[in-house]
Amino acid sequence: MSVRILALVGSLRAGSHNRQLAEAAVKLAPQGAEVELFEGLAEIPFYNEDIDVEGSVPASAARLREVAAGADALLLFSPEYNGTIPAVLKNAIDWLSRPFGASALNDKPLAVVGTAYGQFGGVWAQDEARKAAGIAGAKVLEDIKLSIPGSVVRFAETHPVDDTEVAAQLTEVIGQIRGLTTEPVTA
Repeated sequence: MSVRILALVGSLRAGSHNRQLAEAAVKLAPQGAEVELFEGLAEIPFYNEDIDVEGSVPASAARLREVAAGADALLLFSPEYNGTIPAVLKNAIDWLSRPFGASALNDKPLAVVGTAYGQFGGVWAQDEARKAAGIAGAKVLEDIKLSIPGSVVRFAETHPVDDTEVAAQLTEVIGQIRGLTTEPVTA
């Protein structure tokens, strides 16, 4: 049985290098792992307890929770916006953290990777995403990291899937997640 990994991308831009990195993950997933790229983070309203009421949760947020609950692990792709996590990714973590005590993130293996223009590849944002996800209940895979610097130059003419070094690193990340995810969800 294949380990199902849900990919969430913290950039809404169509040409985002993090989105391209996630697309590469879908294509490069090794045997025994399947990566699904979640579409629709832009439609999810900002988290608000007033609208997070059983029976009337916004459909887009309910869908995110349902898909995440059915995944064996999550892989977040985070760019760095002003030195921190993008709002869309933080919002997804907030929605996934509820209902308190029974969230789709509870003990779910989760890793964070990404690329950014700066020389460190977005490590601050990725660290913030790990922190938020861990507080929200995820089992953060702290040893699985991939921060690719200089995205604007590196991927100016090359998609990440065609960058041999990045493809190998990304395949290794997915393999590590697969190896650490021992009990696939059977939904």
